[in-house]
Amino acid sequence: MLQNIIIITIVSVVVNWILSAIFKNEEKLDSGFVFTYYKLSYRRKMIRTLWMAPIIFLGLLALYRFADKSSNDVLILSIITLIIFLIQLTYTYTNWKKSE
Repeated sequence: MLQNIIIITIVSVVVNWILSAIFKNEEKLDSGFVFTYYKLSYRRKMIRTLWMAPIIFLGLLALYRFADKSSNDVLILSIITLIIFLIQLTYTYTNWKKSE
């Protein structure tokens, strides 16, 4: 289980790093539909992060209800997810204000 989490984390970080490098010098868009997260301005990234809050909440609720895990495991995962969400929201907000 832990080995799978480590592998998934490493792959996610590598893919994120590669996509960030590819889209680093691209023009960031602030209007219209953009599927690729890396093409968005920081303002739009923050809005997309806020839109993810209900989806994250529903996912954690489904995990609590249907997963065969103890309440402590789900609580720890929920706290970690909330901390990561708040860090991302703070990061995109501060960078949006810097770029204005």
